Amino acid sequence: MIKLCGVSLSNYYNKIKLVLLEKGIDFTEEKVLPSQDPALLARSPLGKIPFIETKDGVLSESQVILEFLEDNFTDIPLYPSQAFERAKCRELIQHIELNIELHVRRLYKEAFFGGSVSEETKAEVLEKVVVGVHGLARLVKFSPFIAGDVFTVADCVAVAHFFMISEATQKIYGEDKLLAIIPHVAVYNEVCNTRPAVQKVIADRAQMVVAMMLK
Repeated sequence: MIKLCGVSLSNYYNKIKLVLLEKGIDFTEEKVLPSQDPALLARSPLGKIPFIETKDGVLSESQVILEFLEDNFTDIPLYPSQAFERAKCRELIQHIELNIELHVRRLYKEAFFGGSVSEETKAEVLEKVVVGVHGLARLVKFSPFIAGDVFTVADCVAVAHFFMISEATQKIYGEDKLLAIIPHVAVYNEVCNTRPAVQKVIADRAQMVVAMMLK
């Protein structure tokens, strides 16, 4: 049994949760917040989430976890069988996470957690995000899924991150920069949102947001 540790507010947690659900892997969840507590550092070397506990030990870093799940639970593959198409999925993942989400993450403090971000940071992030999203527009297929006609790990990553990218840029800049540059994202989101696994992740994330607001 896999234990997924973290919180459903995290897009990286939801990326792994989607893979688990789509592959039909039995798993449990443990709510864990990032910290530098020694007990957590014994499980996650940087005190980050998500991480998973397996019969063989603990694994951290979401992409490492994703690859482990694909390698060890092969009944429902989420990577294409051809090497080049697998590489294209990884290319999309790298591009979304490193060239877009990594920059947008600098806005989360103000967009989601009641903090503030300097105008200089906002301007710098905007410039990099626009470049990144234009690059993504050259890679996506949306036919109907991000890498082609089959739902893949790249979709699990996109579904998890697109929400955060869209929400954060809408709140900070008054416009969803992802949707503004790639309008087909709207239809893509509708297609993905029909999937039971995606619906489950969305519902659990919303439930946690409500719980936080009631505190």
